[in-house]
Amino acid sequence: MQKCNLCPNQCSVNRQNELGYCKSFENLKIAKYSLHHYEEPIISGTNGSGTVFFCGCSLKCAFCQNFKVSRNLTGKEITPKELSDIFKELESLGAHNINLVNPTHYSTKIIEALEIYRPNIPIVYNTHGYESIDVLEKINDYIDIYLTDLKYFSPSVSSRYSKKSDYFEKAIKAVEFMINNKKTVLSGDLLKSGVIVRHLILPMNSSDSVEILTALRPKIKDAYLSLMAQYTPFGEIENLPELKRKITNREYQKVLDKVYELKYENVFIQDTSSSSVGYIPKWDY
Repeated sequence: MQKCNLCPNQCSVNRQNELGYCKSFENLKIAKYSLHHYEEPIISGTNGSGTVFFCGCSLKCAFCQNFKVSRNLTGKEITPKELSDIFKELESLGAHNINLVNPTHYSTKIIEALEIYRPNIPIVYNTHGYESIDVLEKINDYIDIYLTDLKYFSPSVSSRYSKKSDYFEKAIKAVEFMINNKKTVLSGDLLKSGVIVRHLILPMNSSDSVEILTALRPKIKDAYLSLMAQYTPFGEIENLPELKRKITNREYQKVLDKVYELKYENVFIQDTSSSSVGYIPKWDY
């Protein structure tokens, strides 16, 4: 943390007393932990996923639905020991897994917590996909399931919404690493090991979605694709007029047709009824 390079931003700041791009100091900070029922069915199951929402973010998309959390405008500081106690509590409540949401910039602290207590349920690394391979290599042995976004293909699109022209370059390498390191293992209707690659369809960007699906298809092996239609206008989109509406049925169908054309095998498909602010969590801290 004295020279933090945990993400591709490579800030090199001393997070003991400086804020990097993620807007986070070195101490863990969370906004909520709970049993969460709105992940993919093989993650949420019947009891829910034991979800921990971390504050700050190394990507910070303009349209982020967890805006207050990603900008570190809310939350509570905790120690690795307290995080390990949260793992125990969620496990005792019947969580099917421990779901680490937006963990990248706290990966070393998460390892500390998992060294204190390793739950007897799978650990899920729930990420935006903008990852460094060397960091994934360090945390890989602690992770059972990668739940990763693959947000953008075009550098101009990723620059417009996340100020990252190299997003796809970094994210596709991260996705390949994840797929090559976690084979799909199911126990009944629950995922015990493996990878789910999520893609959120954005308004006026269905062509970018088609490019992502085309690029991902030869790499996905036995991993899952999760096609998401839940986009809801939110965040800092005042100067992004195309993002001020939900996706249309035509945009949705264009992307869905590509999924069928490319013969994806393991796929979750979200319908447009999931587009609602009602699915945005209420923060505890």
